[in-house]
Amino acid sequence: MSQSESIQDTLPAWMPALQKQGGPRFLQVADALQQAVESGALKSGDRLPPQRWLAAKLQVDLTTITRAYDEARRRHLLEGRGARGTYVAAPKAELTPVLDLSMNTPPPPAGVDADALLKQGLAQVLMGADNTLLMNYHLAGGSDADREAAARWLAPAFGRLDKQQLVVCPGAQAAIAALILTLTKPGDVILAESLCYPGLHTAARQLGRHVLAVGTDEHGMLPELLEQACQQYHAPLLYLNPTLQNPTALTMPEVRRSAIATVIQQYRLRVIEDDPYWLLAETAPPPFATLVPEQVAYISTLSKCLMPGLRVAFVLIRDANQREHFLSALRSFALMTAPVMAALTTQWIQDGSAQQILKGVRKEARLRHNMASNILAGHDAGCHDALHIWLTLPAYWEAAQLARAAAAEGIFVTPAEDFRTGDSEVNAIRLSLGSTKERQHLQTGLQKLSRLLASPPDHIKKNI
Repeated sequence: MSQSESIQDTLPAWMPALQKQGGPRFLQVADALQQAVESGALKSGDRLPPQRWLAAKLQVDLTTITRAYDEARRRHLLEGRGARGTYVAAPKAELTPVLDLSMNTPPPPAGVDADALLKQGLAQVLMGADNTLLMNYHLAGGSDADREAAARWLAPAFGRLDKQQLVVCPGAQAAIAALILTLTKPGDVILAESLCYPGLHTAARQLGRHVLAVGTDEHGMLPELLEQACQQYHAPLLYLNPTLQNPTALTMPEVRRSAIATVIQQYRLRVIEDDPYWLLAETAPPPFATLVPEQVAYISTLSKCLMPGLRVAFVLIRDANQREHFLSALRSFALMTAPVMAALTTQWIQDGSAQQILKGVRKEARLRHNMASNILAGHDAGCHDALHIWLTLPAYWEAAQLARAAAAEGIFVTPAEDFRTGDSEVNAIRLSLGSTKERQHLQTGLQKLSRLLASPPDHIKKNI
């Protein structure tokens, strides 16, 4: 359709046919509008077709188009001009003062009405449960229904699981701290990769343990260096984040996992396998908890693959005695998962909503990753399944220096030193792609970063 004041009889070029399996129809229309604006097919000031006309052409209810236009307005794509109609709005992303790319969170799920699923899920929880119980104390570890849901959620990685071996926790950070208390004593050494999740350092430091680095290559931790560390430090505990690793976004291949598992068995190491991204990966090797099951405590949090606000993580511990010690440690600082959130998580897993959200998160993450790869062309953007990018910097930028320059532009990123365990000299930053709702806002921020990366900082320019 021409973007003139007249309306032709054909559908506008930016509006593809609606797909039966493409998710809610109003979101398909809103997504088509967003893609048209991002590609330039629709420009600021272009007039949109009347809602009744578009509803008739798409053979949908008027309320579907009304909801689509409302959603597009929520995304700052459209604006109403009274009797003159609806028009493409001027970009709003530049007016947003801060873009936080420092926190790893899943993006809004593509093609999913998350608000509707939240309302529906909570309504079902309230209808099906004793509301008094939902607002009362519960024993740590989760109900039978919660553990059954956990077993179902982990089935793609493990197949059939005994629900009694699973514990429901208030987030992965609480699980890591409780496992450190369970598996080590003050002064002990915890082995980890040279770049790893900062939350491990925080918990270990607060609990009086020491995290020491084991060297890596492009496939992850090196088995020969792990063996040397075991001989030198007699460490009781190893921390691994083997799939879409934070921060490098690398996935340890199956051959390397087998070699590491051999060392774990030989030195009787206990292992925390922190695996929040396994379900996001298109093809992930089997977890360590399938290779050395009795020595590995496996953590899978839903905060990184569904929604952070759920604050629910599942922990697989096969040894009954160790599981009881873990629950005792957990109760010392986190009595229970919030019952409403645990019940909502269980409801969503049982009715398929969680799988629907996961699929949408995976789709949106890949869309954002592809966009970032195009904008940051010439820089390694890493695996497209990850929620983040590990960006190696040109020699004229230091990570901390670039982080400060980006913050001056209203963009927060995380420099390599925040993840450093040993003396790693990697010069890189992590960019988290999911924290902003609007893809256009992310696009604007990445374009600013690209301009920063392309030019040396001022003090270097003066010496050129």
